[in-house]
Amino acid sequence: MNKELHTDICNKTLFSKIYEKYAQSLTDFLYYQYGEILNPSDKAQDAFIKLWENCQKIAPNKAKSYLFTTANNMMLNATKHQKVILKYKSINPIDYTNEDPEFILRKEEFMKQYQQALARLTVEQRTAFLLNKAEGKKHSEIADMLGVTKKVVEYRIYSAFNILKSQLDGFKLK
Repeated sequence: MNKELHTDICNKTLFSKIYEKYAQSLTDFLYYQYGEILNPSDKAQDAFIKLWENCQKIAPNKAKSYLFTTANNMMLNATKHQKVILKYKSINPIDYTNEDPEFILRKEEFMKQYQQALARLTVEQRTAFLLNKAEGKKHSEIADMLGVTKKVVEYRIYSAFNILKSQLDGFKLK
């Protein structure tokens, strides 16, 4: 009965012999199978790293099989990753709109006027108005945040709305 001298490959000299024996053939195999694009020498090195990390689990007579299977799986994963990259490279983001340039210009001008009108409001009016209209907070929530009554918040929002309505043409708000 032929007994194995080593039950695993954690011995450095044994591992280096395995490396010397299979490194070039593994790299060549990956190169022939997948080409140069996916860095077959890097994948071969990664396979040897995995072999060393799992050295206690692998018998010396299974090392070659483990290396080639691991390296092949790494190359397949890299191939899948490249396909995903190519798929997303082929999708062009939409950098245009169906809006005419005149509409875009009017929109920008209105935003400038709106920002200027907001700046003319008092701090209390602007705060209450933006908390209600921009962030969607209820009057009671705003009152709690600002430490005032609900009626004061309603007044500030109403007065801010009237000022904006008088200063901006076509200002409509729900």
